[in-house]
Amino acid sequence: MKNANQAVNHLSGEKSPYLLQHVHNPVDWYPWGESAFAKAKTEDKPIFLSIGYSTCHWCHVMAHESFEDETVAAALNAGFVSVKVDREERPDIDNVYMAACQAATGSGGWPMTIILTPDGKPFYAATYLPKSGKWGRPGLLQVLESVQKKWRGKRQELLAYAEKLISFIQAAQARQLPVAPLTAEILQQGFNQLEKTFDAKHGGFGKAPKFPTPHNMLFLLQYYRRQQTPTALVMVRNTLDSMHAGGIYDHVGYGFSRYSVDEKWIVPHFEKMLYDNALLAYTYLEAAELTGEREFGRLAEEIIGYVLRDLAGPDGEFYSAEDADSEAGEGRYYTWTMSELAEVLGTEKAALFAGYYNVTDKGNFEHGTNVLHTVSISSADYAAKTKRSERELAAQLEECRKKLFVRRNKRQRPFRDDKVLTAWNALMAVALAKASKVLDRAVYRVAAEKCLAFVEKNLRNSHGRLLAAYRGGEARHLGCIDDYAFLLWARLELQAVSPSDENLSLAIKLAEEMLRLFWDETGNGFYFTGSDAEVLPVRMREWVDAAIPCGNSVAARMLVRLSQYSGEPRYREHSRLMLTNMAGELNRSPLAYTFLLSACGEYFATAD
Repeated sequence: MKNANQAVNHLSGEKSPYLLQHVHNPVDWYPWGESAFAKAKTEDKPIFLSIGYSTCHWCHVMAHESFEDETVAAALNAGFVSVKVDREERPDIDNVYMAACQAATGSGGWPMTIILTPDGKPFYAATYLPKSGKWGRPGLLQVLESVQKKWRGKRQELLAYAEKLISFIQAAQARQLPVAPLTAEILQQGFNQLEKTFDAKHGGFGKAPKFPTPHNMLFLLQYYRRQQTPTALVMVRNTLDSMHAGGIYDHVGYGFSRYSVDEKWIVPHFEKMLYDNALLAYTYLEAAELTGEREFGRLAEEIIGYVLRDLAGPDGEFYSAEDADSEAGEGRYYTWTMSELAEVLGTEKAALFAGYYNVTDKGNFEHGTNVLHTVSISSADYAAKTKRSERELAAQLEECRKKLFVRRNKRQRPFRDDKVLTAWNALMAVALAKASKVLDRAVYRVAAEKCLAFVEKNLRNSHGRLLAAYRGGEARHLGCIDDYAFLLWARLELQAVSPSDENLSLAIKLAEEMLRLFWDETGNGFYFTGSDAEVLPVRMREWVDAAIPCGNSVAARMLVRLSQYSGEPRYREHSRLMLTNMAGELNRSPLAYTFLLSACGEYFATAD
């Protein structure tokens, strides 16, 4: 790895922690921008585009294997103009080329490796590539050599494929959606599909790897409120309990990791994202509100406590994520050996703690380490087994947890990405506003208000346009539909807790700006980018609810809610147009649109 005294590339003026991680690479990286494209055109070179994010494990692997390697750097510098993009800072760029990657290969992910013509059209796509071929993947050096030969000898083939790929994405964006009536039967269809994919043994939906997908549970909670179908609540309760029992939850410091690599939620991918913890806190709070079960509220407080402790900035803002890796390796910050437990807790308490959290000498993770989890054990059974009351057991385990937390803080912490993203901060404000209502704690309302005040002060440009990312005293990049829709959600969640004319006025102003910049009159939905945004090969519209709810889904639901608060029927009409436009897709594939199903549910509920 290059050290701080060595030469830097063209990323040195950037703010993104991900880009700055690559500033000392021997690869002559450029940030996305006119300089890179002008150089590619002048030198008649293809663009090597690498998209990732700072807390991505496989991004680190590819960086160490290839981008810090002199041989790879020489090949890239000689034959390509290399461009680095932080997908969290520039989701607009990521969306276009992710669509290209999925169209070309059938899958996507990060790091994403795309090779473009000098005018930005993709003709090669992959995700992680090792330096040399292995695991059935071509090596990066092999790919670069092959592309260079074709660029010199068979360029027309590459250019024709690039045009074909862009045309395919444009056609997919413009395709005629299936038509179906907008009726409450859509909600029944969504429930039926979730029931079919529900894992009754381990909780969650589908097979490994398992993602939390809070919007699945939010829809089911809403469905239960309306239909009183017991199975809907069973699925939510089972999933929330199973996730908390698993190693995807940090039992020492709280908060959730991004996903589980196994179906039992035991071994996580250890990175912690602000958006996951915001949405999961909100889901546990919704469950607490609906069921009256205090345990769900307590878990929400733990999640929020983690965010306020480890991801909070000094002025109300929240940072983006914590890495999966530390100097000791992936997950090492979070895992334990039996000998470590004995050293910190003493033999007797270590045995008690290990029995409850499934710690063994052999280990359940790498190098004999253990991911703490309570899968397949209940506190009542373990209390009886160890001849303690549940209250006594809980007190002793908490004493152990606190000691382990102190010891863990002496380890090298994983890297924290301290950029502030408008969309993700809005989601955290949503959770905080909800917590102030459900848990009756004004401190959370204050935190939500402070977060939104930070966004309004620091994430608008001189024209008042909402921006996407902030770091080091500077905000950059025009906000996308997620920024607007999620911020509208936060405003309306706060309005439900602490109504004010000023807050409602800000929500209305935000909605009007969103409609002006993003609304597609012909497609009855919102574009991902504004009409004032940089022109990319395709202007994307997104509808699928993936790791986080889609901006269109959130906008559809919030416009219904804003219509209720403001008395303005025009907002509800826009939502109706969106839901009617997607009714056929919702009937055909409801699992791809569970937050949009929630928007349907709110639309129908407010029509009663």
